[in-house]
Amino acid sequence: MNKIIYLDAAASYQKDETVIEAEVDFLRNHYANSGRGICSRAAWVDDMLNFMRRRVASFMNTNAENIIFTHGTTDSINQIVRMLNLTDESVVAVSDLDHHSTRLPFVMSGAGIVVCPLDNNYDIDFNKIPYADVVVITAMSNVLGAVQNVAEIIRCAREKNPNVIAVVDAAQFVVHEKIDVAEWGADFVCWSAHKIGADTGLGIMYMKNPSRFAPVQFGGGMVNKIVADEIIFNNVPDVFEAGTLPLTQIAGLGAAIDKLEENRPNLDLLKYMYDELKEMSRVRILTARDAALLSFVIDGMHVLDFGAMVGVRGVCVRVGNMCASWIHKLMGIDASIRISVGSYNTKEQVQQVIKYIKDIVK
Repeated sequence: MNKIIYLDAAASYQKDETVIEAEVDFLRNHYANSGRGICSRAAWVDDMLNFMRRRVASFMNTNAENIIFTHGTTDSINQIVRMLNLTDESVVAVSDLDHHSTRLPFVMSGAGIVVCPLDNNYDIDFNKIPYADVVVITAMSNVLGAVQNVAEIIRCAREKNPNVIAVVDAAQFVVHEKIDVAEWGADFVCWSAHKIGADTGLGIMYMKNPSRFAPVQFGGGMVNKIVADEIIFNNVPDVFEAGTLPLTQIAGLGAAIDKLEENRPNLDLLKYMYDELKEMSRVRILTARDAALLSFVIDGMHVLDFGAMVGVRGVCVRVGNMCASWIHKLMGIDASIRISVGSYNTKEQVQQVIKYIKDIVK
């Protein structure tokens, strides 16, 4: 029996049996490529793909033609940067909440970078949003776990520049809160399927106005026909999905969404752990009690040492800079310890982990 206590859902959510069964069923009974055949299996895959696109669209309150399948949030952000054709005269507003995958593609584009100030709670101060051509918003930090007011940030950014492009990283947000792209008004919203208990290698990219942008990846599946020297591309969303899609992962996506909507993570477990850790003098908690994550440091102990000591006891947590160096630097630390829960975690598990932590910090 697996005795591991997995408290690292924020890195990657554990898969429900329904997700595994859906993928195995696809591989065993329906496997074929999409958009490349007329046999019964190929038709089944095309129907599955169309159904999953509609399912994701409903999940995000939009239409199927606005949903693009990618290979993850990182892939989505990199594609967006190329679509925007940024120059050294472009101005991109970011924040210190950003994951490396969210900010670095914009930095490497050569565009000018300005940083949105954070308030005393380390939330984006939407009253101080700078003028920018693009505003990049991390809807929830993977270190602090606090929901950002995305709609208000975008509204304030558009007061400064009505034509600003709003790009939202919802990779952490998606598992805890409902995404409503109509309410947000963003131009792009990205998240990764494995964050909600689907499989790795699959990303979701919402595009508000896909006809406004040109594809940046080219290959099979996106071409309608070639006449003489003229290349005629397919309509959206197919034109943005060159090559074979991660179909096995897509086959399990609907089951993951269903499971998530039925039972989101129980954050009361984190509140319980917060209250227990708060009583330990060497523990400095970085997150609010009602945050979707629990991050902390231990005075006099390196985070890697802590990770190793709980690891030998069968506990999986995240230690390090969480690929979010900027917020750690702002808080005056190099790294932190992060605990995150899924719907599969129990109070008995977190009680056991609290006992381990008490032993370690003595």
